[in-house]
Amino acid sequence: MLALTITPGVANSLALNDVPAPRQEDGEVLVDSLAVGLCGTDFEIVAGAYGTAPVGQRQLVLGHENLGRVREAPAGSNLAVGDIVVGIVRRPDPVPCGACAAGEWDMCLNGRYFEHGIKELDGFAREQWRAHPDAVVKLDSRLERVGVLLEPATIVAKAWEQIERIGKRAYFEPKTVAVTGAGPVGLLAALLGVQRGFEVHVFDLVQEGPKPGLVKDLGAEYHSEPLGSSAFRPDVVIECTGVPAVILDAISCGGTNAITALAGVSSIGRETPLDVGRLNRAAVLENDVVFGTVNANRRHYEAAAAAMAAADEFWLERLITRRVKLKDFRDAFKRGDEDVKVVLDLQDLT
Repeated sequence: MLALTITPGVANSLALNDVPAPRQEDGEVLVDSLAVGLCGTDFEIVAGAYGTAPVGQRQLVLGHENLGRVREAPAGSNLAVGDIVVGIVRRPDPVPCGACAAGEWDMCLNGRYFEHGIKELDGFAREQWRAHPDAVVKLDSRLERVGVLLEPATIVAKAWEQIERIGKRAYFEPKTVAVTGAGPVGLLAALLGVQRGFEVHVFDLVQEGPKPGLVKDLGAEYHSEPLGSSAFRPDVVIECTGVPAVILDAISCGGTNAITALAGVSSIGRETPLDVGRLNRAAVLENDVVFGTVNANRRHYEAAAAAMAAADEFWLERLITRRVKLKDFRDAFKRGDEDVKVVLDLQDLT
């Protein structure tokens, strides 16, 4: 069957290849792929920055943001032929550590977890894949056009869960939220904030294209300026860019008792001037919390699925600005000025 593969560590080795059909031992659920979304992680893997092939393989099938339709499912699995599903990206380590054993593999303690399309597990950019029922999440059938957004939505579902848990440390009645970055993760973070009834402000430097309208139509406020240049002092900040200067703004611009979630992954190697003493003084005297968050477990997938089912599916579909056939995959990796989310279509392989 056809699959989009890379040779880990080899820049620009991306190719469409014939790979073996999924093995029965990979799981009782057989899924026909519908779509795979692309994100910065995929671009970095294609550039050779990281990525690890499964043991005994030279190549890695790409793709972690995914959507598929069930072709086979075992009895008693709560899955049926025709169901729209998403495969969970991270799987627990084989030991397992305490966190993985408790179902919190997103918080793995020893780093021996696996990740589809990233670390030692083939991804979903192939015609079919298999998984065990506990690694598959069923979606509302209305989300067939947009369900590929579930994986990025899980990142912010986890962030919001952690924010709410941290808020219980003391009196916490947030009203205002700042989201830095109006990419897919930032827009989905804003969606979940609006759904919670908060006043949401999204900060991004782009002044044209679809992003300002998407934010406005969500019922949030769009700012084409850095958070640090405004007088806004939000109760909650969700940082989704990974840009060092933006991270500093996110950490330092919150209000008293603010909680800041860092959800963007930074590139390394650039030095950023930083007055650590000033940053520390503000954080300590205002009881601020700053935490990092990455990946998601099944609970977050289910929370994200519920949030998407409650959202306007037409608004969600506007986040997908380009759909590219698998055979034209190289076009999908050419960044466009108005791209928000680019998706590979695996339904039509001709």
